[in-house]
Amino acid sequence: MAVKDLVESTVADNKIAIFSKTYCPYCKRAKALFASEFPNVPTKIYELDEMDEGSDIQDYLAEKTGQRSVPNIFINQKHIGGCDTVVGLHSNGQLAQIVAA
Repeated sequence: MAVKDLVESTVADNKIAIFSKTYCPYCKRAKALFASEFPNVPTKIYELDEMDEGSDIQDYLAEKTGQRSVPNIFINQKHIGGCDTVVGLHSNGQLAQIVAA
């Protein structure tokens, strides 16, 4: 599957999609937040450092979203951003609304 198709189908077919790296502390924090706060919401996580096409996916995400860093998070097919954005949305009570939408 082409990189673009993989990213687009992942975003389209999953309520929450996280493009991550296993060793990244920001990725770990964001994934832990979703796991604890939204355990019943289907979440697709791709660990780019464990995929042959991981760097190509990261390049495409940078082109698509303007964000090169991970985690790169989508909720309900909308690009949300990274860890700081998600934590901020959670802190002010908006993250649950976005997930529930």
